[in-house]
Parts: sequence; structure tokens; C-alpha cells
Amino acid sequence: MKRWLFILLLPLLLATTTQQRPAWIRINQLGYTTGGLKVAVWCSKDKDQLESFQLMSATTRKAVFTSGAGQAFGAYGPFAQSYRLDFSRFKTTGRYYILAGGIASPEFAIGDNVYEGSADFCLRYMRQQRTGFNPYLKDSCHTHDGYVLYGEKAGIKDSTVIDAVGGWHDASDYLQYVTTSANATYHLLMAYRDFPGVFSDKKNPDGLDGENGRADVLDEAKWGLDWLLKMHPREDWMFNQIADDRDHMGMRIPKQDSFYGRGYQRPVYFVSGEPQQRGKFMNNTTGTASTAGKFASAFALGSTMFMSESKRKSSTADFNFAGLLQLRANSALEYGLRKPGASQTASVRSPYIYAEDNWVDDMELGSAMVHQVQRGKQNIKTDRRFLEMAYDFARKEPVTPWLGADTAKHYQWYPFINVGHYELAKQLKGRQRDSIIMYYREGIRKVWAKAKSNAFYQGIPFIWCSNNLRTSFAIQCYWYRELTGDQTFSGLEQANFDWLFGCNPWGTSMVYGLPAHGDTPVDPHSAFTHIGKYPIDGGLVDGPVYGSIYKSLIGIQLKDPDEYAEFQSEAAVYHDDYGDYSTNEPTMDGTASLIYLLAAKEAASKKPTKSFSYSHGGIIQGDTTIRNIALVFTGDEFGEGGTIIEETLRKENVKASFFLTGRFYLNRQFQKLIGKLKQGGHYLGPHSDQHLLYADWSDRNRLLVTKAQFRGDLHTNLYAMQRNGIDLRQVRHFLPPYEWYNDTIVEWTREIGLDLINYTPGTMSHADYTTPEMPNYRSSEQIYNSIISYENSPRTNLNGFILLTHIGAGPKRTDKFYNRLPALIKLLKAKGYQFQRVDERFHDPVLLSLPHGVRKN
Repeated sequence: MKRWLFILLLPLLLATTTQQRPAWIRINQLGYTTGGLKVAVWCSKDKDQLESFQLMSATTRKAVFTSGAGQAFGAYGPFAQSYRLDFSRFKTTGRYYILAGGIASPEFAIGDNVYEGSADFCLRYMRQQRTGFNPYLKDSCHTHDGYVLYGEKAGIKDSTVIDAVGGWHDASDYLQYVTTSANATYHLLMAYRDFPGVFSDKKNPDGLDGENGRADVLDEAKWGLDWLLKMHPREDWMFNQIADDRDHMGMRIPKQDSFYGRGYQRPVYFVSGEPQQRGKFMNNTTGTASTAGKFASAFALGSTMFMSESKRKSSTADFNFAGLLQLRANSALEYGLRKPGASQTASVRSPYIYAEDNWVDDMELGSAMVHQVQRGKQNIKTDRRFLEMAYDFARKEPVTPWLGADTAKHYQWYPFINVGHYELAKQLKGRQRDSIIMYYREGIRKVWAKAKSNAFYQGIPFIWCSNNLRTSFAIQCYWYRELTGDQTFSGLEQANFDWLFGCNPWGTSMVYGLPAHGDTPVDPHSAFTHIGKYPIDGGLVDGPVYGSIYKSLIGIQLKDPDEYAEFQSEAAVYHDDYGDYSTNEPTMDGTASLIYLLAAKEAASKKPTKSFSYSHGGIIQGDTTIRNIALVFTGDEFGEGGTIIEETLRKENVKASFFLTGRFYLNRQFQKLIGKLKQGGHYLGPHSDQHLLYADWSDRNRLLVTKAQFRGDLHTNLYAMQRNGIDLRQVRHFLPPYEWYNDTIVEWTREIGLDLINYTPGTMSHADYTTPEMPNYRSSEQIYNSIISYENSPRTNLNGFILLTHIGAGPKRTDKFYNRLPALIKLLKAKGYQFQRVDERFHDPVLLSLPHGVRKN
């Protein structure tokens, strides 16, 4: 039976109501952080329209937040209608549920501890996957590995016995691959490097209870490193996998396998760089670099981490281990350079292999990490060689090929994101760093182009291991955000994370036992649960596949009635059933990637609120923990309010920011005013020259200007500012005309060297230009009240606001809002707000390394 414990009893009337309509509300069962994005998805089998929703206290059963439902996203998968219900503005800790259209969601938590311990929890699955000594079973398995195949050209006779015992089983089968194990090891090392405060020390190196002065995640990473050293024991020996698909002849608890005709020994496949057996066929191996690069990166990062451990603990053993890892990192990288190309896995009985086709991403990461570990230890020329090599590899595969695609072969583009871009971007400067970051952005935009049209923001192809792709993609979004500060894709990032924990068509978590109170897998394709009835805590299952893939697979037969039958569709199929090895089998490498993602989420929940909020790449709000407001005034053809505004600001000793078009700056009737604003210490910035409309009102992504037109117009605006004596070296911010733009405009703005900013949504301040004949007309009283009401709300305030009004509205509007400015400033001052220019508060980190194009023009 499924775990429905999280659905606490609601009043009888509500329970009755929820049964009357074929609609559901999907949530992240782990919960939501107070300062983070919070979105649920309402989906219905009918084409219902949803006007609003309420966030209900699970304690009082009363509404604590009400909002409009927003746009309808229409059909998706099994549903005829869907909406994204955004309650991010609500920031109070507690337990809640959502009520919308007579449907109640499961209960969930809001708080800053909702992810606490989740990364450590998933480490349970990694320990359970250990081969050699298995701490979960407290017994040993596969202790006779193994005999070598395909090593004769390296001087190793076929059937030579070597010691390759250790590492992790790959999934519910007991094969072992360097491809997945090295990637998993790297993610575990990264998780500890980037988020050391997240992990605890409750296990010893064998995975048994007991502290050992080292975080459990680092113990687990060392388990992987120890095995990788056995698989690359000397500079001219390298092995790719242990066992093959003969393993699939029987499901059993791990033990000594006798499927290979050599007693309990299993084959160990040499990395030859040449095609190897694939049943009746040969695989498409073209070289050694994909495997060698993964070895090099894991060893290099391991060397760095254990050198730090040796200093922390004054440990000679850790120092020596770090030295050995560095040696093997160098030899692995050279091994890959000797024979570029990808190493695929070998299969004997079936057509299913890890059909990896790319390798430059692995060599990029390996080169970048070898550079990092060698930096300062050798001469500068050698040091730069590895960095330059990494950059050359990066340029050969800027975007991981599956991003934005509809399909791919099994593990064709692996790892599922280019980890090297992240590590390399942290080491590069200037234009090279910017190029690497834009590679990430381009890949994300390709997925976003597919995802933005459905309520789940789903843009991941439903191929085997789709959950692994999703986890990795969420990490790429996170890294892009960390490298740039750009929040443009934060909603997409969060949606992919939410999907993994229940905000998906099936309403189930994809991680066994997480959360403990939730609907999670209970019948995975795993011998541990099917035979031993053991939980596989923390294991990430493969995830949904296309209906067409599911129908084409061999040997799938559900053991129980499909509890998710009403949510299956041609778009995607998922089963929590032992008989479905395509969607419900847990994987070791996917779980390791998830550990990194969960660690990032937990660490972020403990940090103060981020400095900026973004929309379509433009900054729209500052630090929400500080009572600062940026008063912003824009102007083009009208400026009749300039004198009153300037006098008010001077009397109240408030500094503001003015974004004016070239036409305004060169208008003779405004010259005296501009002089006073400069003398008064206000910020003066560009607003375009001719007040162009950059993007279609009905289709924001459709540009109405070319890049040349945009640049020419903006530079003309800047020239007009220069003619007014404004020092362009102090100009850092641009506010687009009509306050309307898209991601491309932001990119073009950054290329010039400016931050694009826009007003903070939530009030009607920007409507002070409207005239009575306009359908969107707002009186000054309405505008004033909207600002005060927003500030007075118990759930919102004006912290970090960019409050935009106009310096003039023209003769058709007689009800001038700038006449209310003195009263507004006095009231906000009384409430404790301070006023700052935009250049005193809003600096986007992505521009710190960009050349300031404005200064050159």
C-alpha cells in the first residue's frame, strides 16, 4: 500500500468536496523554505477555469493567504487543464494545505528546516550499494573480482586475476561501472567541499555506527576513491567495468556470483579504446578519454580534499593518500589524451548498454581539476597548459547535447550536465569566464523553451533515468544562478526540484522514504525490497518514460494493479511496481547527484535572503531583509513634474534615480532641471534614445528590434547624457522603455556593460502616466493606496523595492501623482524606510568580470 499518512484528516465537508471533481493539487512533499519559491500545481481532467486559491492553516483550518490563480496552462499529460499556484510571498513558518476549486492538497510544511538531514538520509542508499563489505547486510559480497578481459595489448593476458573488490553496485543489478562510480564519487566530494556544514559524522569508514572524526559523505567518497584506484592501479592500466548483463539472469540479494563460468570471479573489462562485445554486436567505443577524464577529475578533487583533511587532522595517512590521488589524476589525464574518444560499456546477452558518445566534457573537467590541484606546485607554464586545455575542450561542446532535445540514447550524453563548465568558470576570468557561463545559460534556455508552456515547467525528455537528467539539470540551473546571481531561471530550477518530491502528475516523491510522511516508492525494482523486504532509504528511482518507450520494452509485467492508472499518458508513464524496471529502479549515480542537490538546498535554507530578485534576467528588487527603497523616475517627452519632484527630494534629503531618454536629455526646456538633479546628487541613467518598444506586448519573446538597432539607440542615449556632463564611468544601470523587455535584451545590455533593472511589481505606482480614457487608468488616490496597502499587509512590505513613477505625465492627465510624493516620503520615513540611489544598492555579480563597454564608447 502507498504511504498516504501525509494526508491528514480534513473536515468531512471538505473531504466530500474533494471527491466530487476529477482534480488534484500537486505539491513538494518535502515542503518549502520561508524565503524560497513556493508553487503548487492544480490539475484537472476537466477544462475547468480556476480564479483563485487559498493557503490554509493546517492548525486553524482558516485561510492565511489568498491569491489569483494566474494564467491557465491548459492540457498536459493526463490533464485537460492546469494552473501554477504561486504563494512565494507567504513567508510564515507552519503547516498548511492549499484549497482551490473545492480541492484540497496534502498538508506540507513551510520553514527553514524542511530539507534538514535529507542529504545525509540519501547516503543510506549509497552505503547499501557497497560491494566488498556491505554495512547494511553486515556481510561481504563479490570478494573474488575479478579476471581481466581485453587487456592483451597492454600486456595483460585474458583471464589474469586482479584485485578489483570494492566500490558500489550500479543499480538494482550488481554491475559496476567506472563511468557512473567516478561521477558519483565526484558529486560526493563536491557536496562536502561546497556544503560541509550540512553533513554529520555518525558512521565509521566501514559504514557501521560510530563517529570517526570525518563527515559520512567524505567516508563514502573515499570508498569510491579506493575502488577507482584499483581500477587504475598503474599509469598504463585502466579498467572500465566489472561484470556484464549476465548479471540479469537472476534477481538476488548481493553475494558471490557464479554466472560467469569462473567460479565466483567476475570479468573486469580493460579500457582499450576499441569496440568490445555487445551481444551479437560490438559497442561503438572510439577512445579512452570519457573514462580517463572521469578518473582524472575524481582523483584530482579527492587529492585536494584529502590534502585539506591531512592539514585539519595532522594526518600522514591522508597526506599520502592525497599524493597518490594526484599521481593517478595526472596519469589518467595522460591516458585520455593518448586516445581521444568515448568508451562505451560491454554487454553480452542484451542490447542495453551505457552508450556514451561524448568525451570532451570529461576531459574538460579532468584538465580543470588537474590544473587546480597542481596550481602553485609546478612552473607557471605547466600550470596554464591544463587550464588552456580545459578551455579548448569546453569550446568543443558548449551545450550538453540532450538539453532541449526530445530524446537520446541510454546515457548517450553522460554525465547529464557538463560539470567542467562550473569548475572551469570558477578559475577563469574575463571574457573566457563569461563564455563558459553563457554556455550554461544557453542550455537552460533550450529546456526553458520547452518547459514554459506547461504548468509543471517540464522540459526534460522522458527517456530512461529521466530523474537523473532532471536532478542534474536542476544542479546546472543552481550553478548558473550561483555564478551570476541571475534569478531568471530560479522558477525552472525549483520546479524540477519540486517534481522529484511530488509536484508531478502522479503526486509522488521519486525518492524511497523521503519524506517519511509522504507518498514515496515502496515497491521498487530492487532485490532488497522484493526479496529481503528491506527498505532502500534514499534511493532515487529512474523516473517516468515516454509511453512509447514503455510499450517497446521487453519483459515488463506489473505485479499489482496500477495505482497511478488515471495519471498515465502517452506523454509519460511511471509505476511504483517491482515489475517495471524502466521507471522504478533506483540508481547509485542518480542518488549521488541528488545528494549534492539536497545539500545545496539545505545550505541555502540556512543563508540570509539573497540580495536580489530577478524577472527575465533583470533586477526587480533588492535585499528584502533591509528597509531600503529606491525611488525611480523615468522620463521621455514629458517632464512637467520635475521641479516639484526635485524640490521635494531636496527638502526631504532623499536621493533618487532618474532614467531619461536621449530626447529628454537633449530637450532644452529640461536642461536646467537636469543640472539641478546632477547637483543634488541623484543618479542619472539611460532609458533608450527614442523610447523604443523592444518586444511584442502579446509575445514577450518576439523581438521588435535588432541587436544593432538596440545598441545604436542606447549608445545615442548615452551620448546625450555625456553632452549633459554626465560621467559615463559612473553609469551602471539601464531601465528599458515601457518597462518591457526579455532575456535577450538583458544579454545585450550586459554586453554593453550595464545592469538592466525594472520596477518591483505589487503596487500601481507605474500607472501614474495613465489618462482617463485608458482602460488601465488609475487615479492618484488608487495608486497611493496601493502602495500603502502593500506595505501594511502582514505578508508583504516595501523592503528592497524599486518604486517607479514618471517625471511627467503630459497635459491629458490632470491628476498628477507627483503631488502626493511629499506625503508618501514622510509616511515611509515614519515607518523606518531609508532611500537610496540604485547604484548604491543594485550591483549584479555577473557584471563584476565583464568589460564595461560603456566606458569604451
